[in-house]
Amino acid sequence: MFQFKQFSINQDRCAMKVGTDGVLLGSWAPINHNPFSILDVGAGTGIIALMLAQRTNAEQIDALEIDEEAYEQAVENFENSPWGDRLFCFHAGLDEFIEEPEDEYDLIVSNPPFYAEDYKTENEQRDLARFQDAMPFEELVEAADLLLSENGIFALILPFKEEEKFIALAKESELYPLKITRVKGTPASAVKRSLLAFSRNENSEIEIDELVIEIDRHVYTPEYIELTKDFYLKF
Repeated sequence: MFQFKQFSINQDRCAMKVGTDGVLLGSWAPINHNPFSILDVGAGTGIIALMLAQRTNAEQIDALEIDEEAYEQAVENFENSPWGDRLFCFHAGLDEFIEEPEDEYDLIVSNPPFYAEDYKTENEQRDLARFQDAMPFEELVEAADLLLSENGIFALILPFKEEEKFIALAKESELYPLKITRVKGTPASAVKRSLLAFSRNENSEIEIDELVIEIDRHVYTPEYIELTKDFYLKF
């Protein structure tokens, strides 16, 4: 079990455990527009939806998870949280979910599968969680375009090397970057991740910044502590 300040996560049945990427996106996703409805695509343990339940007053927080074990675990984590009445998980793939869209969402978030490379492991459940075949970027952008409300925000975390391609893909669906934060493990290391937020409005001023996680092993930067302090017990 992974214990946060206001909720805990059981993760024994999930291929993808609680990790820095999910915590980054859950802490960083813009909420200044006071979203009423939120969708977490590819929920895994449900961590991002839970973090957004803590950060917002959104009345409808839906999550989508294709893997049965992960879906059941997310439901359990939702029910055990203080916000169980606002959280709901669908057991479905994104392609099924968008066939008959019933709602629009003011905030759509996703920590999508990253590994587009050709190698696979023997663990099918973990592959599903980690490999891009399960949720191609094109499908994610198409879903965001279909499900995002007029003034909504679509936020996700990607490998930095995918940033340019994803921004070009989003532009084809008239989704434009609003905010970009590039993440480095240490001051000396290369940029590893990109946190991206998109809206339907083309922004003349895109907010671009950089976040460094650690100064040294387990010595966290003030910026990372500030971003995540409402969640981690150690901060």
